[in-house]
Amino acid sequence: MKFLIDNWMLISVALASGGMLVWPLIASSLNAGALTASGAVQLINREKAVVVDVSEADEFAAGHVGGARNVPFSELEARLPGVVKNKTVPLILVCTTGARAGRAVAVAKKLGYEQAQSLGGGLKAWKEANLPVEKS
Repeated sequence: MKFLIDNWMLISVALASGGMLVWPLIASSLNAGALTASGAVQLINREKAVVVDVSEADEFAAGHVGGARNVPFSELEARLPGVVKNKTVPLILVCTTGARAGRAVAVAKKLGYEQAQSLGGGLKAWKEANLPVEKS
């Protein structure tokens, strides 16, 4: 016990460094169900996936994935069936950071869109992959 008390600083540094080593594993597991930007491009090109941006209208106007349709998250349950009528096509949900899109996947699946996925990292990851962004 005396060792722990005398060396509390070293022990806390060891625990902090161990936490930093484990953090990438935890972070990647949180985005496990999310698409990468390149995976989204392949899905759009090969399977004609529909991109739905769940950002608010002002965020959508500031920049969005080309060809994306805007359905704010707060209106998703009411408007999605009218915007994307075919529930069998892949659906890619996007927002600024990916947080709202992750929650939107659950709503879309509840509505019957079984191939709904979110873009991991959101529009930020799309821009970091140097993919085109439209403004309206």
